[in-house]
Amino acid sequence: MAAFIIEGGHELSGTIIPQGAKNEALQVICATLLTAEPVTISNIPNIRDVNNLIQLLKDIGVKTQPQPTHSQGEAGGRTITFQADDLNLDYLQSDAFVQKCAQLRGSVMMIGPLLARMGKAVIAKPGGDKIGRRRLDTHFLGFERLGAHFSHVAERDVYEISAPTKCPSTLNPQPSTLKGAYMLLDEASVTGTANIIMAAVMAEGTTTIYNAACEPYVQQLCRLLCSMGARISGIASNLLTIEGVSQLHGATHRILPDMIEVGSFIGMAAMVGNGIRIKDVSLANLGIIPNTFRRMGIKIREEGDDLFIPRMRHYEIQSFIDGTIMTLADAPWPGLTPDLLSVLITVATQARGSVLFHQKMFESRLFFVDKLIDMGAQIILCDPHRAVVVGHDRKLQLRGGRMSSPDIRAGIALLIAALSARGTSRIDNIEQIDRGYENIENRLNALGAHITRLA
Repeated sequence: MAAFIIEGGHELSGTIIPQGAKNEALQVICATLLTAEPVTISNIPNIRDVNNLIQLLKDIGVKTQPQPTHSQGEAGGRTITFQADDLNLDYLQSDAFVQKCAQLRGSVMMIGPLLARMGKAVIAKPGGDKIGRRRLDTHFLGFERLGAHFSHVAERDVYEISAPTKCPSTLNPQPSTLKGAYMLLDEASVTGTANIIMAAVMAEGTTTIYNAACEPYVQQLCRLLCSMGARISGIASNLLTIEGVSQLHGATHRILPDMIEVGSFIGMAAMVGNGIRIKDVSLANLGIIPNTFRRMGIKIREEGDDLFIPRMRHYEIQSFIDGTIMTLADAPWPGLTPDLLSVLITVATQARGSVLFHQKMFESRLFFVDKLIDMGAQIILCDPHRAVVVGHDRKLQLRGGRMSSPDIRAGIALLIAALSARGTSRIDNIEQIDRGYENIENRLNALGAHITRLA
C-alpha cells in the first residue's frame, strides 16, 4: 500500500493546470461502444479509474490508438482514438469481465451502450468509493421503461439485462429493439441519466427523460452523442428529448477541465497559497463553485478563463442576511456538488467563523472528519449527514499525523490539511487519491510543496 509523506507549513505559489474531468471521461469513453467507427477523445486524464476503464474496454475488443498532442493547453491530457468494431461477446459473459466490473464503479455506464448496440449486458455490483449506499435502481427502471428486462443471478451475484434483438449473432449497429418512452426519474442520478441516454439514442421512437441530471458531464456526453449523429434536445435542462436513430458514426471530442480538481486547488490556495493561478478552468462550467468559496471569505479573481487566488492571511465565513450561521449543503446541479464538501470542510477549519455542512446524498462521506479532529480541528459531527466546523482563524495550526485516505475526495482534503499542518504527516492508502488526481504530488511539489511518495 503506497503512502504520502507530507512536510507541512510550506507556502505554495505559481500556476497549475487542471486535468481533464474524471467523471466526464468515464461517460464519454463508454459512449465509444455505440459505434463501430473511430471516436477520438482528447484531454483524457491519466488516473487509475480512467485507465482501468480503458483496459476493460480493450479486454472486450475495443481498439485504442494514442494520438500525438501538440496543444500547450492540454495540460498533459492524452488523446486516444477508440474503435469498437470487433467486440468479444464471449468475454462479455465471462466471470473475468464481471470481476473487473465489480472493482470499478464507472463500468456501470457500459450497460447503456451495450444494451443499445448488442441487446444485452452483464454487470456486477460496481465498486468505487465507500461513501454510503449508491443504488442502481434509477438505471434499471429507465432501461425497463425502454423495454429491457433484467434479472439477478444469485450464484454469480450479477445482473443480466437484455432486450429483444433483431439479429443477435452479428455486430449490426441496431440489433436492439428498445423502444422510446416517457420516464420521470426517481432521482436526478448523473450516472443513471447518462446510462439511459446512451441506451435511448438508438431506441425506436422518442424518449423523454424528466428529472434528468444536467451536470456539465451529462451535457458533454450529449454533445458528443449529437456529434456522432444522435438527436437530443433540452441539453443543460432536466427535460431531455431523444429521437432514436438507426446508427451512430465516429466523432471527435474534448473533455472539460475537472471542476472538482479546480475546487480542490481553490481550497489549497486559500489554506497554503502565496498567490496561485489555476489556468484554463472553463469558468462557464464551474457553476456556483467559485461563489461557494467566496462565501467562505476567499478572494478569487477571474482573469479570462483563469482563476487567481491571492495569499489569504485571514478569510471570514459569511452569515446569512438575517445573521444566522452559514449552511452549505450539496444538491443536484446547478447546486453544490457533493464531491467538494470534504475540501470545504477542511478549508473551514482555518476560517474565521462557523459553518454547518449538510451532506444530503451519502451517509458515510463525513466520517473522515475524525481525522481532522485528531489534527486539532474543531468539528462537531452532529449525525452522519451534518457537521459544524468552528474555524481557528489560523490561531491554532493543525498538527501533522498519520491517517488513511478513505475515498478520493476525503483523500485530497486530508492532503490539503497535511500541507497546512505543523510537522510531518503520513497518508496511507493513497491509491484512492490516485483514482481521481493525476500525478498530484509532482504537480504540487512544483508549486513548493514537500510531498514524497512511498511505494
